[in-house]
Amino acid sequence: LPPNATDEQLRAKMAELPENNLYRDGIEYYGLSHRHPNATGIYTTESFMKLMAFDVEDRMELINQPLLMIAGEKADTLYMTKDAFAKATGTENKELFLIPSASHIRTYWVPEYVDQAVAQLQMFYAKNL
Repeated sequence: LPPNATDEQLRAKMAELPENNLYRDGIEYYGLSHRHPNATGIYTTESFMKLMAFDVEDRMELINQPLLMIAGEKADTLYMTKDAFAKATGTENKELFLIPSASHIRTYWVPEYVDQAVAQLQMFYAKNL
C-alpha cells in the first residue's frame, strides 16, 4: 500500500486477505478504525531498522519479577509469545494467559477480548503488587 493510502485502497487490500489475518487486522486497526487523523502511514528507515534489530526474546532470563504475558489464542504471533515465555527462566511466578478465539491485533480493541485482558491484569496486580 502507498503512504497516505485512501480508505478505499485500504478496504480493497483488506478484501484480498483472509479473515483473521494479521495484515488484514492491521489495516483495519491502524489504517481505518484507530488511526490518528495526522498519521501518514509511513515511518523512517531508522525506525524500521531499529524495529528489525529488536529481539524480544533477548535476555528474557533476566526477568526476576512476577510475569504475566497475554496473547490471543489464534494470534499469528502466538509462537513468539510462547518462545519468549519459555525463556523467562528467572522467575517461577509467571503466567501465560490466552484469550480464546482472539487474534493478535483484535486483542487491542474488540471489547470481549479487551475485557478479558483487563480482568486478568486486575487479578495479576492484586496478587503481585
